[in-house]
Amino acid sequence: MIFIVIGIIVFFIIIYNKIVEPNQFLKETQPLFKFLMESDYEFLLKLKYGADVSVEKKFGERIRNGLIAMVVMLFLFLSNLQFTYVLFSVIVGFVMFKQPYTNLRSYYKRNLHHINLMLPYYLKSLEILVQHYTVPVALSRSIEQAPEIFKPGLRSLVAKIEGGDMTVDPYMEFAKQYPVRDSMRMMRLLYRLSLGSQDKKQEQLMMFSRTVSSLQNKSREQKYAERLSAMEQRTMIMLFVTGGGIMVLMLLSMMMMMNY
Repeated sequence: MIFIVIGIIVFFIIIYNKIVEPNQFLKETQPLFKFLMESDYEFLLKLKYGADVSVEKKFGERIRNGLIAMVVMLFLFLSNLQFTYVLFSVIVGFVMFKQPYTNLRSYYKRNLHHINLMLPYYLKSLEILVQHYTVPVALSRSIEQAPEIFKPGLRSLVAKIEGGDMTVDPYMEFAKQYPVRDSMRMMRLLYRLSLGSQDKKQEQLMMFSRTVSSLQNKSREQKYAERLSAMEQRTMIMLFVTGGGIMVLMLLSMMMMMNY
């Protein structure tokens, strides 16, 4: 125990006297941990915090928290330092490092339902733009008016197209980022529309429009079903509370009558 106390005191003395600057240390060592950054981490961060979020800063905080957790665990086991305890300390540090990413994934999954309902309305506004512009230009112009949740994916999609990628891949990557009902099919239709000649554009646009309208109808039906379900649940709760209250009053009345 005494070694733990001494270690903690020495650690705080080093930090207090700025013998080792924590922020500078993290900044210098962060590239070493870069391989631990998940492929979708930047996308998830921007989805939750907006385009202005500092990915490097957030990732640095994860590294810091993971290292602190690992060092604290090593201090606790310092008097009996064995391989098992060292391994356990590393696991605790890694769990602390992974926790913010897990929270971001959970946030994203919770919002998939919201994305599913909003996508048809975004596609409808895009359909209007496509009537006047090419698909890449329409996508670029739609970003500012798009729901906030779609903006990171749209910026990435437009950047890849403007970078010269004329394949279906950027469209499919967008669909994978928002894996909701018919997103894959809609992105394929949009890609075909971008390739179509002016003669076929009207025909493809009509097909795109019909599909978007169908999705909007499904979205309205889903919203209506959810509202109906919520109303039914509230009605059941009210009936249960009312029925339960009446039963309690009847039991109390019977007990009072029996006492008299």
